[in-house]
Amino acid sequence: MISTQNLTALPAEIELQRICKALAVLDAIISPEEEYRYHTYDAKWGEGEEVFEMNDGEGDQMLILFSPDGAVISGYADGLEEVDKTVLREALPPEFHEFIFGEPVNSIGTTFCLWTLDNSPWQLAPGTPAEDGSEDLLPILDGHPRTYIDWAQEYFEEERFPKDGLLLGTVTQLYYGETLTKPMVQALVTHVADWEALRRDLDEINYPYDFD
Repeated sequence: MISTQNLTALPAEIELQRICKALAVLDAIISPEEEYRYHTYDAKWGEGEEVFEMNDGEGDQMLILFSPDGAVISGYADGLEEVDKTVLREALPPEFHEFIFGEPVNSIGTTFCLWTLDNSPWQLAPGTPAEDGSEDLLPILDGHPRTYIDWAQEYFEEERFPKDGLLLGTVTQLYYGETLTKPMVQALVTHVADWEALRRDLDEINYPYDFD
């Protein structure tokens, strides 16, 4: 299981970005109501910058910045001790300072911080508390479609899915970044109320689709 004690299991930046987009697309398909989505992705966060967010609505949040320099992860587990910001500032590459010490990350908080530059191995902020919540927040990023399926079928209402549940083959296609089609969407959910709203979500994620 991925945690700050097992960083070798965390996918490299390019693969991680693909996984994050897939998670956001799947949530957008299953949950037209944005307030019930765990995973969102903003491909237009800043110039050359994109951000993935996981928010459980109960205080735990994780934000991941993808930039031309690399990627940085800020995780926050509600109620746990935060990383010492002074120590973090000294260790964190300056390329990520604006994101980690700016908003909204500063107000949310950080119990663990990871980063990679130029596809280097993931680095953990020194002085990270032993209990940082990473074992709860990071596993969804393991790159295994079954991990998302198990989570989604427990979290979302059962009637949203076809009788056989989420199809592994279709979820896997999204994990590989394949162009989303209407038949793929219809294989995942029983009903799509607003195709134009889904188009807007996909444009925000910058995920390829063809609904013609």
